[in-house]
Amino acid sequence: MADDPNKEEAEVEEKPKRRLRRTKAKDDAPKAEAAVEETTDGAEVGGEPKAEGEPKAEKKSKAKDKDKDKVVEKPKRVIPAYDPENPPVIKAHARYVRTSARKARLVCDHIRGHSVTEARMILAHTPRDVAGDWQKLLESAVANAEHNLELDGENLRILSVQANEGPTLKRFRPRAMGRASAIHKRTSHLSISLTPKE
Repeated sequence: MADDPNKEEAEVEEKPKRRLRRTKAKDDAPKAEAAVEETTDGAEVGGEPKAEGEPKAEKKSKAKDKDKDKVVEKPKRVIPAYDPENPPVIKAHARYVRTSARKARLVCDHIRGHSVTEARMILAHTPRDVAGDWQKLLESAVANAEHNLELDGENLRILSVQANEGPTLKRFRPRAMGRASAIHKRTSHLSISLTPKE
């Protein structure tokens, strides 16, 4: 079966028409831009006239500069006056410490009632691991006293120390004959309170 020559001529004629349509769209684009320029000449989108020689970008930058010039004043920290009849109590807490409360209490009993310098010496020479956690907590409480109340860290004594039980992490270990034995990994909440020496 021979190809029809009329179909080939029709296809050839269609291609230039498509090209013409595309070129017309390209030619119409500058006209549309010119029409937009005529309608918005001397006015912004909102209908307000443009300031001569000031593009929009400069207006935004000026607004940002005004915000930068504003200085936000922080409220001053008010330190309460020292009252010898009601001395301040400085507290610090450590939560979820990975040790049992019983082991923590064995160490905190040594430092209760001592001055900060004596407690540092006791904790430095205590062979238990939890002594390091107590030492960090003591230093945190001293830093709170020095920063928040402007007290002398060396002139403080330990008013109270506590070690309370925290949540227990439950784990299991395989044992003989297909059994499983529970492992309780205990945690504790430590707290310490300081007060100035009399």
